[in-house]
Amino acid sequence: METKRNESTELRPEGDRVIDAPLVNINIPEFIKQLKSEDTWKSSDRNAITVFKTNGLRIVLIALRAEAEMPKHNADGIISVQVIEGEIKFTTDAKSLTLLQGEMLALHKGLHHSVKAIKESVIILTLTTTLEE
Repeated sequence: METKRNESTELRPEGDRVIDAPLVNINIPEFIKQLKSEDTWKSSDRNAITVFKTNGLRIVLIALRAEAEMPKHNADGIISVQVIEGEIKFTTDAKSLTLLQGEMLALHKGLHHSVKAIKESVIILTLTTTLEE
């Protein structure tokens, strides 16, 4: 298997990192520090970083300020959301849940949902993707 790296960008000049390999170590506390030290966090209500991306699966770490909202959107694949820090409200057309630190949920493909941070929060979003992504 070929190791894939995420290239640095203007927003993340130090961003060159492994995002796909036979084994990828993901240091969540370090990524949280990075997210909260970047200019995007200082000027916005959220910041995110893809920590793993391969055919069929993506893992994204998302930091949300209190009251930040991800408006209703559609899940293009099966997702899971795990709260690492804080508290969020996760709403579908059928149900609304409050998730606290240490809790997670799973949601099937195609369901509309929204996310609102009740407190400053960090979540891990895991999503299945098509094999071409």
